[in-house]
Amino acid sequence: MANKIFLILVLAGVPLSVAGSLMHWPSVVMFGVYCLTIIALASFMGRATESLAVVMGPRIGGLLNATFGNAVELIISIFALKAGLVGVVLASLTGSVLGNLLLVAGLSFFVGGLKFKRQTFNVFDARHNAGLLIFAVVVAFVIPEVFAQSMNETKTISLSVGISIILILLYLAALFFKLVTHRGVYQHGENGSHHEEETPEWSKGKSMLILLLATVAVAYVSENLVHTFEVVAESFGWTELFIGVIIVAIVGNAAEHASAIIFAYKNKMDIAVEIAVGSTLQIAMFVAPVLVLISLMFPTAMPLVFSMPELIAMVSSVFLMIVISNDGETNWFEGVTLLAAYLIMGIGFFLL
Repeated sequence: MANKIFLILVLAGVPLSVAGSLMHWPSVVMFGVYCLTIIALASFMGRATESLAVVMGPRIGGLLNATFGNAVELIISIFALKAGLVGVVLASLTGSVLGNLLLVAGLSFFVGGLKFKRQTFNVFDARHNAGLLIFAVVVAFVIPEVFAQSMNETKTISLSVGISIILILLYLAALFFKLVTHRGVYQHGENGSHHEEETPEWSKGKSMLILLLATVAVAYVSENLVHTFEVVAESFGWTELFIGVIIVAIVGNAAEHASAIIFAYKNKMDIAVEIAVGSTLQIAMFVAPVLVLISLMFPTAMPLVFSMPELIAMVSSVFLMIVISNDGETNWFEGVTLLAAYLIMGIGFFLL
């Protein structure tokens, strides 16, 4: 049923997006159309990566899901940078970290926990990811804020570029470690249900084609979505910070939101956790640094400097997720705890 709804949204949303942008329909109306269209397109990206995950295994499947899910946000952010909306981009990066660690993981743990009393995932991956989370968010994001207090704008940008290059290199090294040199070294703590033979919904070729077409469509819709931000913010009294942290982050990460919850419901927690945490690491160690480097081509460069509320929210989310996931087990109450933290921060950013 849900798949039919998303198909209808894509078939209606893409033509409406094109028509609305050409005919200059009201920005508030088009904001809704663009968001629904991107979410529907993201669902197809999620189904395609789920099919690829069956063929390629949980680690690569989770990585693909996170990558193509984050591709949506990367595209939106590039167009936002082009429009000079640096604050929205930084806020959307914050929202992605909060959304993945608290909303996606929280919903996954909660939904899976309602069906299964106790769910397990690879504790070695959880501990490996914990170290990377602390480095990427606590070290690499906090350091620029501390040093920027005593630097001018030019030096702050130089510091951000240097940190961005280091983050990208470490992220590539982490992938090489996980997928090449230590692939299979730490066995996944899977239950018997994980070993059932599965048939992918789509073939490998069809999945890749759908991913390509959906990404192109998302790129077009995203460019138009960015142009509605200012009018929508004025109409609803929203700040750029709230739009970035909540709206753009949820729309941009719709694919992985849905996929992680589905995998958790099927008791495939290795993939669900890999999507939630892996996506966060990719945002912090790859997407954010790439955006810093890309911003150098635009009139306004983006420093890797977040506001104090954004930093505190991200650091709190990282430590809460590490404490909850470090034992390799989860249940519905831990999911509710993560969701409660997300709601508290959401209220704060709305009122800020």
